[in-house]
Amino acid sequence: MTSAPSPGRDRFRLPRWGQRGTAGASIPARLTFENIVQTYGSLNALNGLSLTIEPGELVCLLGHSGCGKTTLLRIAAGVEAPTSGRVLMDEREVSGPQAFLQPEHRGIGLMFQDYALFPHLTVLENVLFGLKGLAAKDAEASARRALSRVGLEHYANEYPHTLSGGEQQRVALARSIAPRPGVLLMDEPFSNLDRRMRDAIRDETVAILRETRATTIVVTHDPEEAMRIADRIVLMRAGAIIQQGSAEDLYRRPENLFAARFFCDFNEVRGEVRSGQVSSPVGIFPAPHLADGTNAVVCIRPQGIRLKPAGLCLPGRVVSRRFLGEVELLQINVQGVDRPLQARIHDPVSIGVGQDVGIEIDPKDVLVFAATDP
Repeated sequence: MTSAPSPGRDRFRLPRWGQRGTAGASIPARLTFENIVQTYGSLNALNGLSLTIEPGELVCLLGHSGCGKTTLLRIAAGVEAPTSGRVLMDEREVSGPQAFLQPEHRGIGLMFQDYALFPHLTVLENVLFGLKGLAAKDAEASARRALSRVGLEHYANEYPHTLSGGEQQRVALARSIAPRPGVLLMDEPFSNLDRRMRDAIRDETVAILRETRATTIVVTHDPEEAMRIADRIVLMRAGAIIQQGSAEDLYRRPENLFAARFFCDFNEVRGEVRSGQVSSPVGIFPAPHLADGTNAVVCIRPQGIRLKPAGLCLPGRVVSRRFLGEVELLQINVQGVDRPLQARIHDPVSIGVGQDVGIEIDPKDVLVFAATDP
């Protein structure tokens, strides 16, 4: 007989999951938002947002708190009706002036940040909750298959309070995939987990999502998380889409300073554009996209700074050094720059605090924006 699990037992070891390829595939749907506006009194949460998510695509809505990403998720789910605009699933209007389909009739799976498990129901009963349209025997088979895939079939008769946070997350995942929804919506699903557990559960969750083939939206404020899991990232700010594309697109080719800052803690140095170049205290860099006289911001990735012997390249002085495991973080004072430059160095260096160094900046790790960019 299986003994009752103790709270937090998987806090110190990574969870075991079921066999890959057994989650069961759904029929993915296309999800379309057309000119969505959502207001709460004088607050504009969404400002005419339009977005199409293709069948089977995994999209991350990324942005700071209050940017509108969770509001968009709630509108997709049918928990809220938009002030104006339409939501369509496979060209069928589910929210809008012509129709409003209730959440339980949309074929959408939901997974909330707090997991929203029913404390008075067993693990199996929680997963069964979304399978009321099936015959009892078929529903139980589907629920047990979903629990097996997330590695919790042995705890079907336990209650949520006996489970650790990671296990509760997996129960919520099993409940959301058991009905094989065409669209799956996930609101900050990994934010309540510690980092080691989060990485492991996130990777396996993505594997399950690929198996189900459901069209998936994941809301997150973590750019690294979005880069790790998404086919496409949609970066939002103040109820609007700032930029969308692959992780590489947004990281290497941000369209403005806001997007650039979201994906990297840059060294930012001010300069002025002359003849298609920006002159700054750390060097001269191409800026053909900016007009002469523009006040510019030279953004330098910390990993783009190379150390050279003193007397070579740009002179600087090390004022701080921190060992971070795979890299060392150095802060280097440079004349004419208000704040020390941060350099992330992978190769060990025998340089002490207070020592003079030369600085070389890799051009591929430099971006230039107008200082008036958002």
